Amino acid sequence: MIHIDPRVSSKDLLPIVSKLFALSGKKILRLQNRWNPTAGTPVFTEKGAYTARGWTEWTQGFQFGSALLQFEATGDEQFLKIGREATVELMASHVSHIGVHDHGFNNVSTYGNLLRMMTEGTIPEDPWQRRFYELALKVSGAVQASRWTQLSPDSGYVYSFNGPHSLFADTIRSMRALAVSHLLGHRLMGEGDKPIDLLGRIIQHAETTAKFNVYFGEGRDSYDVRGRTAHESIFNLNDGAYRCPSSQQGYAPFSTWTRGLAWILCGYPEQLEFIDTLPEAGFAAFGGKQKIVDRWIATARAVADFYIDQTPTDGIPYWDTGAPGLAQLGDYLDRPAEPFNEHEPVDSSAASIAAQGLLRLGRYLRTHGQVADGDRYWQAGLTVAKTVLAEPYLSADESHEGLIVHSVYHRPNGWDYIPPGRKVPCGESSMWGDYHARELALMIQREAARKEWLAFHRVSQNNPRSV
Repeated sequence: MIHIDPRVSSKDLLPIVSKLFALSGKKILRLQNRWNPTAGTPVFTEKGAYTARGWTEWTQGFQFGSALLQFEATGDEQFLKIGREATVELMASHVSHIGVHDHGFNNVSTYGNLLRMMTEGTIPEDPWQRRFYELALKVSGAVQASRWTQLSPDSGYVYSFNGPHSLFADTIRSMRALAVSHLLGHRLMGEGDKPIDLLGRIIQHAETTAKFNVYFGEGRDSYDVRGRTAHESIFNLNDGAYRCPSSQQGYAPFSTWTRGLAWILCGYPEQLEFIDTLPEAGFAAFGGKQKIVDRWIATARAVADFYIDQTPTDGIPYWDTGAPGLAQLGDYLDRPAEPFNEHEPVDSSAASIAAQGLLRLGRYLRTHGQVADGDRYWQAGLTVAKTVLAEPYLSADESHEGLIVHSVYHRPNGWDYIPPGRKVPCGESSMWGDYHARELALMIQREAARKEWLAFHRVSQNNPRSV
C-alpha cells in the first residue's frame, strides 16, 4: 500500500521538477537531432536509444507534445519551434486516421496543447493559427467518434484498433478529442445528414467502460475486488451482448494491467473537470448531469483506491497486479518497488499517469466540498510524483534518450529490452511515460506558482458550449 505523505506540497517538489526539465530539454534535443521521421515513430528505448515499433503510430503526438510542454515549462522557444513545426508537417495523417483509438494521445497532445497555450496567452494570438488548430481538433474528435460500436440505443463505445468487438480501457483518455471538438461547436454528421452528439458519445463510452472494464465489488462484480480493471472487454456484435474480459498487454484477462488502470484513473477525473464547464441543459437526455457526475466519481474513486492499496509504498506499481513472479517477492506491497528485482518489472509510466489522475481527482473533490477525501487523493498523487519524477526513475544519464526509466511496453509480446545479466526488463523508457512525466511536472509547477490549473479543455475564450 502507498504510504501517503500528508505533508509534502507542490512547492516541495519544485527542485525535483526543475531538475527534470533541465534534463528533459537535453534529451528532447538529442532525439530531435538524431531521429529520422521516415524511420517511424519513437516508441521505447533499447540500450538507452529510442526505437520504433510498428504496431500503430500512437506515440508521435507524445514526441512533439513533449517539446511543447518543455517550452511551456521553461519558456525556451526552440522547443515551441520544434513542436509547432512538427505538428504542422507530420501530424495531419493522425487527424484523419480512421483505424485507431488514439486521437486523444496524438492530437490533443499537439494541436490541443498549441490551442490551449494560445488561449491562455502563453503564445501570441494568431487568428489563422487558431483556426488551423481548431479545424484539426474538430475533425479529429469527429473521426474518433465515428469509430463506434452501438450496443443498444443508449449504449456504445469507441472501439479499439482490434476491431468493433473490442473496448480498451485506454480509450477513455481519447474522449478528450471528442470533448474538445464538442467545445469548439463541432458535431459529427452521419447518414442522411443526421447530426451525432459528441457529448452523447463521450457519456455512452464512459458508461460502457465503467460497466464492463471496471469492477466495483458488488452486483455483477461481487466475486471480485473493488477497483480492479480489465484492459479489454469483448462483445458479441450480433446482439450487443458482453462476452468476456481480455487483455492485450496485461498478464491475463482476470488480472489488472496497471497502465490500463492508470488510463482510467486519469481519464475519468479529467472528464469530470470538462463537464464541470458545461451547462445542465446539455445532459437532460442522459438523465441529468448529477447522475453522470456521481457515476464518474464512483468509478475514479474505485480505481484510485485499488491503485493506492495494490501498489508498493513509494507509489510505483509492478506491471500487472496478477503477474506470477510477484509471489517470489514476498511482502512486496509493504516496501518500495524494486526495479532491479529478478521476477517482475515495475512500470514507471503507469505511475506517471496515475499520479496525474490522483491529483485531478483530489482537486476535483476538494473544490466540490469533499475536502478530506480530496486531500487524501491529492497527497497520494504528490507522493507518487515525488518518487517517479526523481532518481532512480529520473534518468540523469544525458546519453540515455529516455527521461523516466523502468517503463514497460508489452511484456506478453516480449518487446521490452532485458539487459545482459538481468531476467526482466529494466532501465528503459517509453514515449508515453516521458510525456506524462513532463505533463505531471508541469501540473505541479503551475500549481506551486498558483497559476491556472492545467486542463485540456481550456481551448477557447468564447466557448459556444461552456457556461
